[in-house]
Amino acid sequence: MRDPKAACRSSVERYADALVGLSRSIHAEPELAYREHRSAAKVADLAEREGFQVQRGVAGLDTAFTATYGDGDLVIGLCAEYDALPEVGHACGHNIIAAASTGAAIALRDVADELGVTIKLVGTPAEESGGGKVQLLERGVFDGVGLAMMVHPAPYEAVASPSLAIVDLEVEYTGRASHAAAAPELGVNAADALTVAQVAIGLARQHLEPRQMVHGIVTHGGAAPNIVPALASAQFYLRAADYESLRRLVDRIQGCFTAGAVGTGCTHEVRQISAEYTELAPDPWLADAYRAAVTEIGRTPMSHEDELLRLTGSTDMGNVTRALPGIHPSIAIDCGDAVNHQPEFAAACATPTGDRAVLDGALALAWTAVAAATSPAQRDRLLAGVASRVARAGGAA
Repeated sequence: MRDPKAACRSSVERYADALVGLSRSIHAEPELAYREHRSAAKVADLAEREGFQVQRGVAGLDTAFTATYGDGDLVIGLCAEYDALPEVGHACGHNIIAAASTGAAIALRDVADELGVTIKLVGTPAEESGGGKVQLLERGVFDGVGLAMMVHPAPYEAVASPSLAIVDLEVEYTGRASHAAAAPELGVNAADALTVAQVAIGLARQHLEPRQMVHGIVTHGGAAPNIVPALASAQFYLRAADYESLRRLVDRIQGCFTAGAVGTGCTHEVRQISAEYTELAPDPWLADAYRAAVTEIGRTPMSHEDELLRLTGSTDMGNVTRALPGIHPSIAIDCGDAVNHQPEFAAACATPTGDRAVLDGALALAWTAVAAATSPAQRDRLLAGVASRVARAGGAA
């Protein structure tokens, strides 16, 4: 039997131009959540040309897809993100994520029969806003998947950094319009209600639990200075170290929203904009296997102790890792002083260092899958996990 790791390396090298081209092409045409039609098609089309069975528009999401290859009992899931951010484009490097997962899928395709695995590349829209993976998870796309992986570009190299649970809330206040000079006493100022809520949130911050965070923007504050605003709204992200802490934070901030309404005589409504993201729960064995792989490639990830100290963002991959074994490592690119969600980081994601992250990330993910598939104990564990989930669901995968 040939060395599957060597075969994967050969595949990544052979497809290097295609993978880098895919990353650069997605980067050049950034698309927002649920509108990633060109980006999703670019990934799915490449997979289809390479012999994968592609299903588009899965789970009722136009820009989601699955691309599968092989018939082994162990299903390897690889998540391809491709949505961009408003105004700053691919400032979180999802072009690199999509291309790296595609490269890992192609590399594993070439050894799928030998390893006895099925490769499932999942196109996951709307990570930045909306929670595509949560919807795919709830609608069965990850049923039968033994492990799920992706790799995310960052200014640093990490394997098992934590993430924060998050919920996206919109608050809207309704008052009564009036002439701001001639009859201000007849108005009920919705913008004032929002101001009271913001002050209450600001004062609450000193009493928040560690890693609880609140940040938001005003989305509507009135139409003209001479009209008492009858409508005001804002969008807030609430984050916490874990889902349980997030629920406590939501209760506290709901009180702040209510204070704005009570203090001004407005009515108010709070809406959840997208699915709640849970914190990441990286699988320890897979994380160790990825650490070994990326180190062998020549990268130096930070220690796990340092990972735990680093402040991070949020991802809907957290929900996936809470449902089945998975990892969401970070791969370093040379971006100077920039960090994710800055224009300078977006620029770095379409440079030779970003291209290198595509290829190294693809190979590290492929080698991690090889390690899992060739370890009898881990293979049994992953298959048993699938069986257990199926039993709990009361149906077949």
